[in-house]
Amino acid sequence: MAQVATVLKPEAHEEKINTGLKDAYRAEMAKALTSILASTYKLTVKSHLYHWNVVGPLFKPLHELTEDHYNALFSAADVIAERIRALGHLAPAGLGKAASFAPDSDDVDHTSAIGMMKDLIRDHEAATRELRKAATKAGDADDVVTEDMLTQRLTFHEKAIWMLRATVAD
Repeated sequence: MAQVATVLKPEAHEEKINTGLKDAYRAEMAKALTSILASTYKLTVKSHLYHWNVVGPLFKPLHELTEDHYNALFSAADVIAERIRALGHLAPAGLGKAASFAPDSDDVDHTSAIGMMKDLIRDHEAATRELRKAATKAGDADDVVTEDMLTQRLTFHEKAIWMLRATVAD
């Protein structure tokens, strides 16, 4: 049985990667993308929990908006993980690492729809700051693929912020 576990254990590429990106940069960006992946999963889960639990006069639009968001975030997680792999590093694996993807129960303890949406706005804003920083590093390293992916993610989060703010505006 141990032999099966060894065979199934994912390993990073052993061969030298020569795509024009320096090894040190690829390792640094893989670390940044791993953090972004964790933040993306936390926001996915939080959006899904709020989708289930939102109540009040804004129920229908917020229920639909959070569903759109968690579906888009889930898809984005795959793109981010695949970019980590393309840079020659492993995407996070194992339950210990995956535990960091879930929000703490205190982080989703909001009883009002407005409170839930303001919380999501804060998380989307934090995501934009993290993405912008990584996109700048990618641009400086001439990593146009990562920069483009991060620009697409920034576009999603900035639009999500706008929609959430517009939905809960007085």
